[in-house]
Amino acid sequence: MAIYQLPKEPIFPHPNEAEPNGLLAIGGDLSPQRLIAAYATGIFPWYSHPDPILWWSPNPRLVLFPGKFKVTKSLKQALNSKKYQITCDWDFKNVIENCQKAPRPGQPGTWITPEIKKAYIKLHELGLAHSIETWSQGKLVGGLYGISLGKTFFGESMFYKMTDASKVAFYYLTLLAIDWEFPFIDCQVTNPHLLSLGAEEIPRDDFLDLLHAALLDETRQGKWEIGFQR
Repeated sequence: MAIYQLPKEPIFPHPNEAEPNGLLAIGGDLSPQRLIAAYATGIFPWYSHPDPILWWSPNPRLVLFPGKFKVTKSLKQALNSKKYQITCDWDFKNVIENCQKAPRPGQPGTWITPEIKKAYIKLHELGLAHSIETWSQGKLVGGLYGISLGKTFFGESMFYKMTDASKVAFYYLTLLAIDWEFPFIDCQVTNPHLLSLGAEEIPRDDFLDLLHAALLDETRQGKWEIGFQR
């Protein structure tokens, strides 16, 4: 299969045209219009400097059905200890900056380039990108961020500075998803950590069917400054 060069218009080829490794297209930009079009069709950007923008739609796709989130023994202890406080959309910029700086085993750098950071901060300002923050004694010690369209959440990255701090944020995201009847959380690419938390692989066609149904509902646009207290 060919890797498509994107035109100036924010359009994409069908995800099923992707290479076996999930790479679908190259080029384009990170404008809100293009990013929204990408996520709405099951595609996301993933690249490192100095590469051009690369667009992916892997098969299989990793998703988490919120009710299947696995609370590990250590996470249960962290939740019961009350040592962490949780907020939502209180400090998106700080979360993405910490995700950018977080070390990744086996990766020499980060895929969260300055352009990526700027683009997702813009989506946050538009009420489409959201963060969940984990705090301890007034300090940000973990969190995650992603995009939400319709009734789903596309997870992008997470970080932690204290044990299980990112897992706590993920747990509370699943609570929101259950409360708001989000049928799934997109975890994108398979990795052992997310599998250990209950994520599972599904065929891309099944993912696209779930996504199409989720996008029929209205997007919860705006800041999600609800649900939790510091």
